[in-house]
Amino acid sequence: MKAYVFPGQGSQFVGMGKDLYDSIPAAKVLFEQANDLLGFKITDIMFAGSDDDLKQTKVTQPAVFLHSVILAKSIPDFKPSMVAGHSLGEFSALVAAEALEFEAGLKLVAARAMAMQKACEQNPSTMAAILGLEDQMVEEICETITGTVVAANYNCPGQLVISGSNEAVKEACEKMTDAGAKRALMLPVGGAFHSPLMAPAGEELSSAINNTVVKAPICPIYQNVSAKPVNDPNLIKENLKAQLTAPVRWTQIMQNMITDGCTEAIEVGPGRALQGMFKKIDRKFAVSSATI
Repeated sequence: MKAYVFPGQGSQFVGMGKDLYDSIPAAKVLFEQANDLLGFKITDIMFAGSDDDLKQTKVTQPAVFLHSVILAKSIPDFKPSMVAGHSLGEFSALVAAEALEFEAGLKLVAARAMAMQKACEQNPSTMAAILGLEDQMVEEICETITGTVVAANYNCPGQLVISGSNEAVKEACEKMTDAGAKRALMLPVGGAFHSPLMAPAGEELSSAINNTVVKAPICPIYQNVSAKPVNDPNLIKENLKAQLTAPVRWTQIMQNMITDGCTEAIEVGPGRALQGMFKKIDRKFAVSSATI
């Protein structure tokens, strides 16, 4: 059984998607449609912009979404047995699995990006990667910190990202190092994604999700909030609403996919981060990048 998985923010690079734009007429149409819907030429930034421009949340998220979705639509005989997406990638997965229309998905991602960027500007915060500690240890240390800091991204065994206020995350990193973490690395991100500090953005996005049509996907989608396979449109919506303030349970998603019969994972979008995470679960597991 093949799982198609979709990366999130942080996988972007300048030049992403240009090969699709130049070689596939249907892909070019979708990119130009995105330019019109967004009200600016995101293709200029994606194909030849600066790293700084591409790193803006309001640009990064629709850019990664577009690359992933248009690549998926360009794969011959695209027939996933299951799909999942890491954080932002969940929206790409939903479009690829035909639960969301392309235009609706792009509008949601653009709304999500703007809401998150605004929340970050209003409440400065950050994230940090913790390497080499058990998940439970990271969770327990976070609970000892005064201020907001939580486990945000369960990426793979031995790699967990924490999220919260600047002071709380810094203090947590010091305690993680004292507890034996191999590394506790502050990340160059705009804010505390997947933490309670994203509540204002979550409320804003919930309204947009309520007004969006979600259909039953062509295959189960393993959603970030529960790590479980979902087919019901109403539950998909509820999980999307909770996503911004809840942790990304990617380790559990990978484990559940394999338990449910997945024999191969194909990463659809920029970068290879998700392939490396699957290898942390099982070094022999078959992973690859999508090709057209």
